[in-house]
Amino acid sequence: MPDTGRIKHVILLMLENHSFDQMLGSLKSLYPEVDGIDPANLRSCVDKDGHAFTQAETDEVQTANDPKHEFVNVRTQLQDGNKGFLKDFSTTYPGSSAEDRQQIMGYYGLGKLPALHALAKEFTICDQWFSSLPGPTWPNRFFALTGTSNGEIEMPSGSQQANPLWYLHQTQDTIFDRLNEAKKNWKVYYYDFPNSWLLLRQLEPQNVVHYHHIDDFFNTDSRNASDFPDFAFIEPKYFGQDQNDDHPPHNVMKAEKLIADVYNAIRSNQELWESSLLIVSFDEHGGFYDHVIPPAAVPPDGKTANYAFNQYGMRVPALLISPWVGRRTEHTVFDHTSVLKFLSQKWGLSKLTDRSDKANSLDVAFTEAQPRKDTIPFIRVPYSDLIPPRPDLEKADSNSHQQSIEGFSAFLAQHFEAPAVKEAQNLVGWFTRTKNFFGRQLLRAGNALTNAYQVAQATKVENLAEFAKDVAKRGIAVKDLLK
Repeated sequence: MPDTGRIKHVILLMLENHSFDQMLGSLKSLYPEVDGIDPANLRSCVDKDGHAFTQAETDEVQTANDPKHEFVNVRTQLQDGNKGFLKDFSTTYPGSSAEDRQQIMGYYGLGKLPALHALAKEFTICDQWFSSLPGPTWPNRFFALTGTSNGEIEMPSGSQQANPLWYLHQTQDTIFDRLNEAKKNWKVYYYDFPNSWLLLRQLEPQNVVHYHHIDDFFNTDSRNASDFPDFAFIEPKYFGQDQNDDHPPHNVMKAEKLIADVYNAIRSNQELWESSLLIVSFDEHGGFYDHVIPPAAVPPDGKTANYAFNQYGMRVPALLISPWVGRRTEHTVFDHTSVLKFLSQKWGLSKLTDRSDKANSLDVAFTEAQPRKDTIPFIRVPYSDLIPPRPDLEKADSNSHQQSIEGFSAFLAQHFEAPAVKEAQNLVGWFTRTKNFFGRQLLRAGNALTNAYQVAQATKVENLAEFAKDVAKRGIAVKDLLK
């Protein structure tokens, strides 16, 4: 039963780096039709030393060694029908223990994830939702919002993070441009720094003003259905010891709390709830095992020098949550661009790319003639679960995603201080105020650096986000200054 206008608000919450088998595979014990973990037919992989590791339940909420998931790693993981996961991990981490390697094959038993599993029991599980390409976070998030990555399959690492060219690739149109054209309201809610600003069109003044701190979502916007945006994109917190993005080694319970909080906010407003679709998905699999071989995919455009973009990435967890969807499993092949296809169909948006144009739409999931009245009213994640077993891992953590965002924020900061920016600032008479503001923030961050590097980096990134919004509100097109 296709959506016929009952859904007025689409909310996308995209987390990080987990596979379907790991997070939702255990739902097969409740719903046999789920293509998940079969206790009678557990899969196994062999490490570089010839030792076999079989799928097994895990209680671990932190992964000490972040499994690699760059294009070269995923290519190894896909070998011999997804048999290369332990080969890749043990080669990357030759000193890893048997327990470390077992985590790659681990999965959470039914009920171990208080938010994800509660929602999976109640709503629609998408057991054929794949990341958009066999690679890491950035290009998959680009696909999710634009239908392409402009030919990019990697994200910067090491010395590349200081290379400005890495931050100038993504100039393509976005779903937000299409929403603007259709006069549809949208907002991006963020905690510290929006990863979506890597899409340079998002730095245009007319787009930056749509960015709002997550407090606005919880404290005001979700309480007023009439003013809630048509499309909302929620970015998790990437920095600090309270990260909730689900990126290893962050405690997965913090992401569970985020999922629960978002659901509870929507569910507690009946008008908003009965007119909304909440999509919970993960940008890519993070190097954790999944048994389904990714099928062929439609290339988005002609930019295939680095990769043909003719195969999806690994399968990832995805749920469709609404009173208009059933308690069921949807087997249609989706990827991140299926959200774009649904939005385009729903609101008559013009085409972004061949991939998004040919993607299967989420429309097939709306099975209910009337809004369901039997949905879970509230999800609780105990605060005691948010205390990580190993705080040292989160305190010391600085993964490639964080480092790359730091590099991007430093690049923006450099250009905000460039002569062209200063001239533009002087023209509108506010250079002194903004320069002093930014200087105070950097000084504050510098003082923090003396005591805690991680806190300082997070503070600088967060302050830059607010500063950039202030710049854009005054009509300075940041994208044009990054040339």
